[in-house]
Amino acid sequence: MNILETLKAAMMRGGVRGLAGPILIVMILSMMVLPLPPFLLDILFTFNIALAIMVLLVAMNTTRPLDFAVFPTVLLISTLLRLSLNVASTRVVLLQGHTGPDAAGKVIESFGHFLVGGNYAVGIVVFIILVVINFVVITKGAGRIAEVGARFTLDAMPGKQMAIDADLNAGLIGEDVARKRRAEVAQEAEFYGAMDGASKFVRGDAVAGIIIMLINIVGGLVIGVLQHDLDLATAAKNYTLLTIGDGLVAQIPALVISTAAGMVVSRVASEDNIGQQLAKQLISSPQVLILTAAIIGMLGMIPGMPHFAFLLLAGAMGWFAFFLLQRTKQAEDKAAEVANPVLAPSTEAPEASWEDVAQVDVLGLEVGYRLISLVDKAQDGDLLRRIKGIRKKFTQDMGFLPPAVHIRDNLDLRPNAYRITLKGAEIGSGEAYPNMFLAINPGSVNGVLPGTPTKDPAFGLPATWVDAAVREQAQVMGYTVVDAGTVVATHMSHLIHTHAAELLGRQELQQLLDHLGKLAPKLTEDLVPKLLPLSTVQKVMQNLLDEGMHIRDMRTILETLAEHAPQTQDTTVLTGLVRVALGAAIVQQFYPSAQELQVIGMDKELEYVLAQALQAGGSAIEPNLANTLLREARNATQTQEQLGLPAVLLVPGHIRDLLARFLKRSLPQLRVISQDEVPGFKTVRFTSMVGGRA
Repeated sequence: MNILETLKAAMMRGGVRGLAGPILIVMILSMMVLPLPPFLLDILFTFNIALAIMVLLVAMNTTRPLDFAVFPTVLLISTLLRLSLNVASTRVVLLQGHTGPDAAGKVIESFGHFLVGGNYAVGIVVFIILVVINFVVITKGAGRIAEVGARFTLDAMPGKQMAIDADLNAGLIGEDVARKRRAEVAQEAEFYGAMDGASKFVRGDAVAGIIIMLINIVGGLVIGVLQHDLDLATAAKNYTLLTIGDGLVAQIPALVISTAAGMVVSRVASEDNIGQQLAKQLISSPQVLILTAAIIGMLGMIPGMPHFAFLLLAGAMGWFAFFLLQRTKQAEDKAAEVANPVLAPSTEAPEASWEDVAQVDVLGLEVGYRLISLVDKAQDGDLLRRIKGIRKKFTQDMGFLPPAVHIRDNLDLRPNAYRITLKGAEIGSGEAYPNMFLAINPGSVNGVLPGTPTKDPAFGLPATWVDAAVREQAQVMGYTVVDAGTVVATHMSHLIHTHAAELLGRQELQQLLDHLGKLAPKLTEDLVPKLLPLSTVQKVMQNLLDEGMHIRDMRTILETLAEHAPQTQDTTVLTGLVRVALGAAIVQQFYPSAQELQVIGMDKELEYVLAQALQAGGSAIEPNLANTLLREARNATQTQEQLGLPAVLLVPGHIRDLLARFLKRSLPQLRVISQDEVPGFKTVRFTSMVGGRA
C-alpha cells in the first residue's frame, strides 16, 4: 500500500513524467540481475551512444552552467547505465562467447571488428588509450575545475549577494527578481559542488572498465578452454574480441559524457553558447588568420614537407580572412552612412516654422558610439529597462513621477563616455566599457586587481575596470562587481535623487494634484488656487525635496498648507510648518526603529547669537562665526560617522532654516532638524555639541 501511495504522489506531482525517473533507475538496476538477449543489448547500447551525443550537444548549447543544472544527475544515471550494460554483456559473453564473435549482439561485434580491424591486440591498445584519455586527462581536469569552481563560487557568494542588494536598493530590480537571483547564486554553488562529486563517478567507471575487461578475458579463456573444449587460440580470439567490443562500446560514450562535463564546468559565463564563443573569439580576427596562413604557407614551401596539405590549408585561411575584412569594411561603411546621411539636394530651402524650435529635454542621457549597444534593443541592451526601473523606484521613494529620460548618441563624446543632463546642462558624466566589469572597493578588499584604475562615478569610491575572466576573482577578494549598464544606471539614480527638487516642475506638480484629486477632490480644490497659487505649493514641495525629504504624504502636506495659508504665504514659514507636521516621518527617515535619538546638539550661547542675527533682519552669518561653526560642525559629523550614527543636528525651530541653508553646501551629509519636529514619544541624547565664539 505504501508503494502505491508513493507512486500516486509522484503522479500527482509531475504526471507521467514524475514516474520516469524512478522507473528508469529500477530498469537500470534490474539489468544487472536479469539476463538480456543480444537484440535487446544492441538497442540499449545504441541508446547509450545516443544519450551521450544528446548530452554533449545540450552542454555545447548552454549559455551558463545552471541551464543544465540536472547534469550531475545525468552523469550518475549514464554511468550506472554503462555499468549495468557491462554486467549484462559480460553475462552474455561468458555464457555464449564460444558460439562466435556475434554472441553478444551486432553492436559489440561491429566495435570489435570494424573499429580495430578484428585484431584483438590493436583493440586492447585502443581501449587502454581511450581509458587513459578519459581517466587521466578529461575527467581529472574537469574534476579539478569543478572543485576550484565550487570553492570560488562559495567564496564569491557574499559579494554576489551584496551586488544583488545594491541593485535592489538602486531600484534596478524588484523583490521578485532579487529573490530569483539569490536562488540562482545558491544553485550555482550547489551545482559546482555536485559536479565535483559527480566527476568521481566517471573516474570510477574507467577503473571498473579495466577490471571488467581483465575479468572477461581471463574468465572467457577459462570457460572456453575448460567447459567448451575450445583450443587456446580460438578461445582467445573469440572472448578477447567480444571483450574489446564490449569495452569500446561503453568507453566511447563515457568519453563523450566526460567531454560534455568538461565543457560545462570550464566555460566562462557569457550570453553566447560554446559554438558562438569559438566563432567570435577564435576565428573572428582577420589579422590572426592572415598571420597563421602565412606561417602555414611558408612551412608548406619547405622541401620535404607535405606541400599540398599545408598550401591548401593556407589558401583556405587566407580566403576566409579576406572575406572577414570585406564584411567588416561593409559594416563600417553602412554605419558611416547611418551616422552621416547624405541629404538629397533641394531646389528650394523650406521656410522656418515653429516645428524647427527644439525643446530642451528635462532629463537626458548622451552616450558615445561604443555605448550604443547598452541602449539598443536590437543588441539586447538592458539599460532602457534599468532606467524604467529607476523611474519607478524614484516614484515610489519620492512621491512623484519624474520626467522621462531622453537618450541619444553624441559623436562629440569619447567612444566610451556618457553624460547626464538636466534641462540641457550637464550634471554628471563618466565612462563605461561594455563587456567589462567595474570592481568597486567598498573599503575592505584584500588585494589589487589587474585592470584600469578609476573611481565609481556615482559615489567616488576607488574602482577598477576588469575583464570578465577576473570577475569571480574580484568578488572573492571582496570587491562589489557590476557591469557597464549598472554603472550608468546607478549614477543616474543617484543624480536624479540629488536633483529631485529641480525635477518637480509645475507640470509634474499639477499631474500629482490631479492624481490626488481623484482620491480627495475637496482637499485640492480648496487649496489650489483658492488659498495658495500653484507656484507657492511648488516652492514648498521643492524646499522639502531639496533637503532630502519625500513628498509621499501629500494628504498631510496639503492639509497643513490649507490650515495655515490664511495666516501666511511665506514659503519658508509654510515649509517649516509642514516639516513639523511631518516630524514623525522625518525622524523615522534617520532613525527607523530607535526609541532614543542620538543627535548632535548646539551650544545655548551660539543659539542665542544666531537668533539675535535673525531678529536683526540678517540672513547671513558673520564670517568668523561662520568659520568656527563650520569647523565644529564638521568635527561633530565625523564623530557621529565614527560611532555609526546618522549625522543629525538638532536645533530650535527658529534657526533651523538658516543653519540648513548654511551647512548644506559644505556638509551635505549633515541633516538639520528642529526640536519641534521630534515626536513626544521619542527621547533625545546629545553625543556631541557644536559651539563657538566669533
